[in-house]
Amino acid sequence: MSDRRNFIKKAALGTIGVSTVLSCNNLTSKEPVVAATASNKKAVKPLVISTWNHGLPANDETWKQLKNGKSALDAIEAGMKIPEADPEVRSVGYGGFPDRDGKVTLDACIMDHNSDCGSVSFLQGIKHPISVAKKVLQNTPHVMLSGEGALQFALSEGFKEENLLTPESEADWKKWLEESKYKPVINIENHDTISMLVIDEDGNISGGCTTSGAAWKMHGRVGDSPIIGAGLFLDNEVGAAAATGLGEAVLRTAGSAMVVELMRQGKSPLEACKEIVERIYNKHKNHKDMEYLQVGFIAINKNGEHAGYSLRSGFNYAVYDEANGNRMEDATFKMAWEE
Repeated sequence: MSDRRNFIKKAALGTIGVSTVLSCNNLTSKEPVVAATASNKKAVKPLVISTWNHGLPANDETWKQLKNGKSALDAIEAGMKIPEADPEVRSVGYGGFPDRDGKVTLDACIMDHNSDCGSVSFLQGIKHPISVAKKVLQNTPHVMLSGEGALQFALSEGFKEENLLTPESEADWKKWLEESKYKPVINIENHDTISMLVIDEDGNISGGCTTSGAAWKMHGRVGDSPIIGAGLFLDNEVGAAAATGLGEAVLRTAGSAMVVELMRQGKSPLEACKEIVERIYNKHKNHKDMEYLQVGFIAINKNGEHAGYSLRSGFNYAVYDEANGNRMEDATFKMAWEE
C-alpha cells in the first residue's frame, strides 16, 4: 500500500478532479539507478503482468483460469473481478472513491489477440465493468458504450444494478465535501488503475483495464483506462502496453499505442516505455499538471520480455510466469520523490 501511496504526488482538484496518493515535497530530475527487468530472448508463455499490489490476487486467478484451459479473455475477466469486488481497493469497482457528486462511475476495456475489443465508460451501478466490456466485444458491433447506454446494455445482458458506494467511501466523500467545498484544493488520496497484459499458452496476447477513476473527479470525467490506444493497446504480432497514472496525460499522447509502435520498430519493452514517458515529460514540463504529474506503463513483447517504467518513483507491478511464480517488481523511473 505504501508503494502505491507514493505513486502520485499532489492533485489540484479543479477542472480535472485528479486524486493523489501520499504528499511529497521535492523531486530530483536525476534518473536513479534502478534494476530493470532482464531481457530473455526465449519466448515466455504463459505470462501475466498487471499493475500494482492488487495485481497479485488478480494474477493468481488469471493464471489459474489459463491453466484450467480457459481463454485469455475469460481469464482476464476472472482476474480483474477480484479487485473490482474488493471494497478495500479504493480505486477499482465496488468501494471505489466516488466523483464530487458522490457517484461511483466505472471505466473498463478488454482486447484480444485479433484486435477485437470492448469498452465501457461512465458506467454506474454495475460491480463488474470488465465483464460488461467483454459483452460489448462479444455481443455488439461496437467497441465502446458509455453512460446510460452502457447501463441499459448491462441490464439487458442480465447484470444486476446495485449500490457501489460503501459506507467507508461515502464517509470519505462527505469529509472531502466539508473540507474542499468543490474548490481546487490539495488532497491526499489513493488512485491507481489495474491494467493486465497476458500471453497465453499459444503465444497470443490479450489485455484489459478496469478502474473507478480519479477520486472526486467532475461528474462525467473519463480517463484513459477505457480508451483503446491510450490506457491499453496490443498488436499480436508485436506486443502490448497499458498505462496507469494521470489519464489526461496518457490521452494526450495515445500512450499505450505509441509504446507498442516503438516495439514494432525494434525497441525493447523498457526502451519503448521509457521513450513515451520522456515524451510525456517533455510535453508537460511547463504544463499546469506537472506539479503532480505521474504516469507509468507496463509492456510485453511477443517473446515475453516485460518491463515497467514511470515518470516518478513508487510504481510497481505484478508478474506471473512458470519459472518464477507470482511476484512484485519495481518499475524503473525518471524522477524520485524525496520524502
